[in-house]
Amino acid sequence: MKNTTYRVGDGFHIRHWAEQDRPREKLLNKGKSFLTDAELLGILIATGTKSLSAIDLARSVLNEFNHDLNTIARLDAKELQRIKGIGEAKAIAIISAFELGRRRNEIAPNRKFKITSSSDVYKLMRPVLLDQPTEHFWIILLNRANQVLKKLAVSMGGVSGTLADPKVIFKHALNHLASSIILVHNHPSGTLKPSEADIRLTSQLKSSGKMLDIPVLDHLIFTDESYFSFSDEGIL
Repeated sequence: MKNTTYRVGDGFHIRHWAEQDRPREKLLNKGKSFLTDAELLGILIATGTKSLSAIDLARSVLNEFNHDLNTIARLDAKELQRIKGIGEAKAIAIISAFELGRRRNEIAPNRKFKITSSSDVYKLMRPVLLDQPTEHFWIILLNRANQVLKKLAVSMGGVSGTLADPKVIFKHALNHLASSIILVHNHPSGTLKPSEADIRLTSQLKSSGKMLDIPVLDHLIFTDESYFSFSDEGIL
């Protein structure tokens, strides 16, 4: 089939395209895997402007961020609205879609997920910590079989840090009758090296857990690309 190029500003809107070229029809007739990133994003954007189709706007978004979907997933509404043609409603639609994608791997509440290694912890926390622009501190509560009872956000801070109160952490552990806990916090900067504050807090919580017979099994520093495990590194 002959490829047709639609130039920016040429007055062509998606409704004027051949039916087989329209993103929605292509998704229905061929399947979602046949659509390009621009076409999928264009469906979310839904409408264009007087001079740009929704697909043109989608290409503008992708081009602005070098086609890096991970970068786009971290943007807030104001950042997206800096792109000409992207208003508040379009920005919200884009953010909502990426957030749904981020959540899709959440563990079902009634499923007992067993922790056998640090990579299991990373897998469990990836849906909630991926793309977070600020630092969050979470705890994972485990039963005696190392199955997850619950994962809880303890605190949320800024780009460079967040506070974690030992009293709050172990109150959660006692309330849920946890046999052990795992600590997790993210570094939005992407650095895997624990700070002195991270090391001090881990030591403090380990001592408190020992007194309460609720051992701290690990402390994971999470980044979008990898993680650092205090247990794996032998410093817990």
